[in-house]
Amino acid sequence: MRQCIKLESTLFKKGKIVKRKRYSNELKSKVALAAIKGNQTANEIASEYGIHVAQVNRWKKEAIEMLPDLFSNKAGRKSKDDEKEKDRLYEQIGRLKVEVDFLKKNTGHLL
Repeated sequence: MRQCIKLESTLFKKGKIVKRKRYSNELKSKVALAAIKGNQTANEIASEYGIHVAQVNRWKKEAIEMLPDLFSNKAGRKSKDDEKEKDRLYEQIGRLKVEVDFLKKNTGHLL
């Protein structure tokens, strides 16, 4: 059995403490890739990594659904839009700083 990284969080269910396993993104991607390749059955993959078969199928489905977004140009457009928004916000911060400094300077006699 391959070593897998598991993190646990505590849940309270019907008055009992239940530990929830959390898996690393690296493990999830390895399992999903193995399932997509199809060289092994889901049962074999699950026993190899020490997880449930349903988890293998869920991670495989999620990976397949996310693949089209990986190759789209939306990521490039989004980063350009984010850069424009960042520049706009920095300009606004600069204007507000000047305004605050002006108000501090001109209202000093009121204090």
